[in-house]
Amino acid sequence: MTEKSVSKNNLAGAVMVLGGGIAGMQSAIDLANSGYYVYLVERSHAIGGMMAQLDKTFPTNDCTM
Repeated sequence: MTEKSVSKNNLAGAVMVLGGGIAGMQSAIDLANSGYYVYLVERSHAIGGMMAQLDKTFPTNDCTM
């Protein structure tokens, strides 16, 4: 489907995103902003994936918290 053929008025249903890492969280946000109901499923007790275990990020050395 192209962007022109999909409008926010005719979207229906929900999407389940498996994995609450960085990619899963960004996908859930993008889908929610597109008008879908989103269920984010993570098997562990916290989201963030490997990113949550890091202290600094490359290349800016920003704190990941």
